Amino acid sequence: QVQLRESGGGLVQAGGSLRLACTASGGMFSRYAMAWFRQAPGKEREFVARISRSGGSKYYADSVKGRFTISRDNDKKTAYLQMNNLQPSDTAVYYCAARHTILSDNTNYASSSDYAHWGQGTQVTVSS
Repeated sequence: QVQLRESGGGLVQAGGSLRLACTASGGMFSRYAMAWFRQAPGKEREFVARISRSGGSKYYADSVKGRFTISRDNDKKTAYLQMNNLQPSDTAVYYCAARHTILSDNTNYASSSDYAHWGQGTQVTVSS
């Protein structure tokens, strides 16, 4: 069973950038589709981006499209979320999640219930 750990969060000014990393252990990372979600205070957890097992298929929430980029390095067992032009509305705890899938499955899973494995989260705060 895979375990996930996020890193890279912090405090940044509006317009700045951060790169989050999600490092996996205890499982075959390449067999999992990966995703990023976020949860702001008082709000429900929302989908941000997902990437297929191979990295060839990506899907983004409209709110981050063109600003965020999801990627992965299967050799390093790590998924990334590059966040550019950050805005105060991006302030949230960011979580990575994993879903065991078959190689040909490129479904755009975008619900929390689609993912069985979660990290502990990393705080991203964007000041205006």
